[in-house]
Amino acid sequence: MNKNSTYGVIGVCGANGNLIARILKQRGYKVIGTDLSFKKDCRFAKSLEGYDIEVYYGQTPEAFFKKSDYIIPPLSLPEDAEILKNCEKPILTVNEIIELIRPEKPVFGITGTNGKTTSTTLLKKIAYDNGIKPSEHDLEGMQGNAEYIPILQSRLNGDVGILEVGTFGVPGTVGRIVNHTSMEGGLITNITPDHLNDLGSFMDYANVKGEFIRELGEGTLIVNGQDPTIMGLLRELDFKGEVITFGVDEMPESIGMKECVCGKEIAVKEIISGCGYYFCQCGITTPQVDYIATNVDLANRTFDLHTPDEKITVKMGVDGLHNVYNLTGVIIAAHKFLGLPYDKILPSIASFTGVSGRMEEVAKVKGKDIFVDYAHNPAGVETVLKEFKKLFGDFTTVITVSSESGYRGDVDIFNSVLKFSKFIVPASVASHKIAIEKLTDNPKLNDRIFLNHLGDFKKTGTLGASEEEVRDGLKKALNLDCEMVIAIGEAATHYKSLVFEL
Repeated sequence: MNKNSTYGVIGVCGANGNLIARILKQRGYKVIGTDLSFKKDCRFAKSLEGYDIEVYYGQTPEAFFKKSDYIIPPLSLPEDAEILKNCEKPILTVNEIIELIRPEKPVFGITGTNGKTTSTTLLKKIAYDNGIKPSEHDLEGMQGNAEYIPILQSRLNGDVGILEVGTFGVPGTVGRIVNHTSMEGGLITNITPDHLNDLGSFMDYANVKGEFIRELGEGTLIVNGQDPTIMGLLRELDFKGEVITFGVDEMPESIGMKECVCGKEIAVKEIISGCGYYFCQCGITTPQVDYIATNVDLANRTFDLHTPDEKITVKMGVDGLHNVYNLTGVIIAAHKFLGLPYDKILPSIASFTGVSGRMEEVAKVKGKDIFVDYAHNPAGVETVLKEFKKLFGDFTTVITVSSESGYRGDVDIFNSVLKFSKFIVPASVASHKIAIEKLTDNPKLNDRIFLNHLGDFKKTGTLGASEEEVRDGLKKALNLDCEMVIAIGEAATHYKSLVFEL
């Protein structure tokens, strides 16, 4: 690539085009952009501010092609698109840009079914608190943990890349992210059922997450050693790198069944959903972990962490046993990957109050505390509600979830809500359907399940309820005899401002 050439980026209001334009500008290339959206409608226009990139909004004029020496179209634009038919300038694809421009910084990835966002956000906070700048995609309102966004994010300015690595249930996505970011190390929080509608079976989904292990090659992996799926994949994929395990020393609260990599169902004495103590005849068993959290005091938000060299006392700014797991993994990552001593890590842990939408107390309405939580898969819902039950006692749950695992996931989610909640308000179509089935089978549940008015909303991903359905669900919950309301699901967090209306 030539610093004297001008690179014309088509689609700068899209995530990939926006990121490519900024990457090239940061590397000293001349960049112009175009997009059919007008500036007022350009979702990511704000992130282009300060970059001195000339952008043609609302059109792609001939001047754009005349000024450009190379054209970079978006992935969504077919080769025979009308806009490119008369283009005589050479075309550079997104994949060619990725190959030509490398991250040039250490990159660390965080994946798993639950806890990714909390762990990624906290590790970045620790970095910032210690003068280390992670690369940020700065795409407002975009989580950006899958497809090309993490790959491009790693190429933006920063001292390190700290990437949340997700999947929309598409095989190859996770592996591509690890491979194209030259990732050196990573953290796996847990692997529990999700995306079963897309992938068919739990082990199919687990193997998509297993791409993280396969592509990391000989890097360093920090893993939840109390998750049999992770430990099984490490063995099956014959991982050659360094493995650092962690866990929590707590009495199991339940026994759950989980499919082993060998195909057998094994019993897990669960500390949190899907993780705890296990043994399979194939040889997969709970290891003696390298880092173990003990003396967990959730009321006072403290625990002791035994490292290979010393014992440290950790003060938490967040609630829940699942967060003891999250914090432990992050402490190890900050120590090993960022190279920080524990006394530089612990103040950031203590001042971290969580991620928006995760066990978030929004307001008090009519004397009732209103929380929202993004939990949207069976293990996430069970873990979060179990922690709320231990911490606060009785509560009403408003369900706005539509599981990515379809009917099976919706049933598992409803069963967890039924297990831990005093009252239930099904606000999504999926949960409403399960509620009717439950009430038909057991009319005695009429004093616990309160059906919500539903419109004709069609779910999008895990957004299982409309704004009106969430509003009506919260109103109904506020009229029930319970001092706490928990709205779970993406719609609950997306429309949490409704609480202030009430």
